[in-house]
Amino acid sequence: MSETTSHKGAVAVSAPPSPDDGLSPAELAAKYGLTVSGARPSLLQYVGQLWGRRHFILAFSQAKLTAQYSQAKLGQIWQVATPLLNAGVYFLIFGLLLKARGGMNHDVYVPFLVTGVFVFTFTQSSVMAGVRSISGNLGLVRALHFPRASLPISFSLQQLQQLMFSMIVLVLVLAAFGHFPRMSWLLVLPALLLQFVFNSGLAMVMARLGAKTPDLAQLMPFVTRTWMYASGVMFPLDYMLSKAEAPGWLAEVMLANPAAVYMDLMRFALIDGYGNDYLPDHVWALALGWALVAGIGGFIYFWKAEERYGRG
Repeated sequence: MSETTSHKGAVAVSAPPSPDDGLSPAELAAKYGLTVSGARPSLLQYVGQLWGRRHFILAFSQAKLTAQYSQAKLGQIWQVATPLLNAGVYFLIFGLLLKARGGMNHDVYVPFLVTGVFVFTFTQSSVMAGVRSISGNLGLVRALHFPRASLPISFSLQQLQQLMFSMIVLVLVLAAFGHFPRMSWLLVLPALLLQFVFNSGLAMVMARLGAKTPDLAQLMPFVTRTWMYASGVMFPLDYMLSKAEAPGWLAEVMLANPAAVYMDLMRFALIDGYGNDYLPDHVWALALGWALVAGIGGFIYFWKAEERYGRG
């Protein structure tokens, strides 16, 4: 052991050489089994972590739903009042002024319109909430360790819960126009499940894009509004396409777009007189395909940037 003498005469003992001297940080980590803080887990581990946070996802979505209209005097009533008011405006413009009902009488067109508004709002709100799910919760993301996909999924779940409130009003509207429960109403459950998977996947895609480019939230209202007009929310899409003499390939693309597919399934399930003629070919295959592509693809796309959320 070597000794050195300071300028005051004190003797200092130097430390013995370490076997780790000269090792790089990566080599040290490998030697002692250390991992990078915040490193992305494997895909299967990530799924397991999400399942372990399922109670947090549900509680967070419920808290956000309660707080959404906490400053409004009518509170949760606005969850239903807002899409109903939108439906009223669309009925005035498209149903009465422009006569874009496609030959439907009021007993069919009003339920057609209200169902379309509620179902499209479910997707639209999930997308808008997904864009801000990371960039709008940076304090939470930076303070706590949890799988970041919990946030866009919980926001989609929040919108599903909001749709459940709206469904109560939708049932009343259907009954008021002579459409009562029947066996086909059971199709609502698989249709909503597939739409929820699609919405969650799309929300995760938008969450990753919004985390990198927060200004995307300012652009999305214009994108979703264009999507709404191209999906037949206010009018029968096939009727408008035939009236506009759209090319066959364009008509098929627009009829197969996911928002139109999920609305058509809900209308087919709930409205008497809205038969197979209004549905695109292989509609259930389209609904399942969109759910799988968006759900699985969006999840993997979001997971690949897991370690980058909340940094920078």
